[in-house]
Amino acid sequence: MNQFENGVAVVTGGASGLGKAIAEEAARRGMRVVIADVEAGAMDGVVGDLRARGTVAIGVQTDVTDAASVEALADRVTHDFGPVNLLFNNAGVASGGPIWESTEKDWQWLFDVNVHGVANGVRTFVPIMLKAAAGDSSYQGCIVNTASMAGLVTAPGMGIYAVSKHAVIALSECLYHDLQLVGEQVCTSVLCPSYVNTNINQSFRNRPPGLANEGGPTKAQLATQAISSRDLANGALTPDEIAAITFAGIEAGRFYIYPTPELMPIVKSRLDHIAEGSNPDIPYNDIPMFKERRDRLRAALVE
Repeated sequence: MNQFENGVAVVTGGASGLGKAIAEEAARRGMRVVIADVEAGAMDGVVGDLRARGTVAIGVQTDVTDAASVEALADRVTHDFGPVNLLFNNAGVASGGPIWESTEKDWQWLFDVNVHGVANGVRTFVPIMLKAAAGDSSYQGCIVNTASMAGLVTAPGMGIYAVSKHAVIALSECLYHDLQLVGEQVCTSVLCPSYVNTNINQSFRNRPPGLANEGGPTKAQLATQAISSRDLANGALTPDEIAAITFAGIEAGRFYIYPTPELMPIVKSRLDHIAEGSNPDIPYNDIPMFKERRDRLRAALVE
């Protein structure tokens, strides 16, 4: 996809962090921008900033876990702008710690947002995009699903988050194969960033009351959260840099978009273990910050 000017971009989770940066990059490329987020106040602030720069932008409060809410988003976008060209299924939440300490509500919350949220976006918007392609040979569309390097490798303390992001990559690969059967005007990509300086570690602020845990976090969960917060703050790339890399990947027609390709050897290491049938290794052992993560988690578990 290489046509952006005057196109329509929808960004879920667009009120903060990486989603906000993606929305701003879309605006820089002359697109009309739709911010979809559960946080109405933050969403309105981003929309106001975009409009102040001359971008045509609207905000639609959206809960990606609710199929009806995503369908209402699509109705609003279609009514105001016509078919979407770029759909960024970006909304996501995080939780860590030993996987056996995660509650049923933890599993439900993360999968509702990280997996079902992406599925709701795909199920709702792809038929609209395919219809637009069928009616206009010049139409270009792309669905970009935000996964993570945690969807390609596993490590201690990543728990449900890694499981959910593996699901997003599998979903995206299936979508890619299916779209190949119906033409070339609608494509898909999966974005796999590593640590980024965003507020995803504070995503509990949007956790539904009905899915809140009764007790507080365990020592191991607190240790994981503390080191994750530090690593996020020290991320190698900013959200703006990752947004620019994402659009470059879309332009190049890349399915897998890796903002930190220097980490790909650890992905290959994991795949080698799978191919050889050998037991999983911790792929980050030679990276100091991940070694510290493992050691702090072990210490919290044996206390």
